[in-house]
Amino acid sequence: MTWESDPRRAGSAAFRGVRAAGVDAHADLAVDGARVAAGGFWVVVGSFEGRLDAWRMDRVTRDDAAETPSGRSWEGPDGRAWSSSLDRAGYLAGVEAIRRDIRDGEAYQVNLCRMLEARLPAAAPGPDAVALAERLAAGNPARHAARIVVPEAPGRPGAWVVSASPELYLRVSGTTVESSPIKGTCAPGEAMLPKDDAENVMITDLIRNDLSHVARPGSVRVPELLGLHEHPGLVHLQSTVAAELAPEYDWTPALWPALLDGTFPPGSVSGAPKSSALRIIAREEPVARGPYCGAIGWIDADRREAELAVGIRTFAWSPERGGVLRFGTGAGITWGSDPAGEWEETELKARRLIALASATRMSA
Repeated sequence: MTWESDPRRAGSAAFRGVRAAGVDAHADLAVDGARVAAGGFWVVVGSFEGRLDAWRMDRVTRDDAAETPSGRSWEGPDGRAWSSSLDRAGYLAGVEAIRRDIRDGEAYQVNLCRMLEARLPAAAPGPDAVALAERLAAGNPARHAARIVVPEAPGRPGAWVVSASPELYLRVSGTTVESSPIKGTCAPGEAMLPKDDAENVMITDLIRNDLSHVARPGSVRVPELLGLHEHPGLVHLQSTVAAELAPEYDWTPALWPALLDGTFPPGSVSGAPKSSALRIIAREEPVARGPYCGAIGWIDADRREAELAVGIRTFAWSPERGGVLRFGTGAGITWGSDPAGEWEETELKARRLIALASATRMSA
């Protein structure tokens, strides 16, 4: 397909096997779910804090072949310029505070994250999402890789999200809905800890409950439990939960409001019980996550298909935030967590992606 010379003005998106361009409508997915279900191809960016934007695209192509390289050059920040919303001491203190919450029965598991950010070199009309996406695709291929350029609109500047997410939040195909939470991380060649297994089982059970909000009774199942999946530079534990939509949610106007009300934000990046975990996250994390840990993907109502990834391994840029590039990293905290080990997990998850996005390599 032909891309606009300035895609920020018209909007564009690229996913595995799907390309889209030209925005002709915008909707709040949580409120305007009936409009989205009525038809069209919609690109979705949901922030962890609850804003769920959807844009209907007027040109869509499907092709599993890789995009032709653009030849554009990515100009990243200095690798030493990245700052963290929580330093090591602050993160370790947060882990200990959450362990006390777990001891007191407030929660079973809580995902504690920190946001990294760095100022980009001056550029106009803005840094190149296409160039960064191509760099990530070459150095860190991911099953749910995405590039979404949000169009400019009155009162809202252009922005973009580039993701190398390995994690499926929601897939809907006809009447089947599924989710594949990732919990448990180690470096290649290392063994998962008992804590990793326990954490994954906790969140898998949470996802079973989340999907039951829209499921036909008795249809919720777990086709994969504690599967080992290798990714660039690390290994994850993944489970998969699937269900059949109840008739009242079978691509009816009620589908998306109900599905999101029951499942968002994703359980793997919040915790269990979810309501308690969200309260603790708000207490311990000093800045908003934004698209990180939110939802990134597409809905094709005409085909009755959708694929939304959990917004991890994700970069976001907006001039509203002073022109800085943001990236989040985190770890799931349980009673069995070692604070120093959880910090190292956040470093492991960030190291490869931050190095790819930086002008000079760094260790974190």
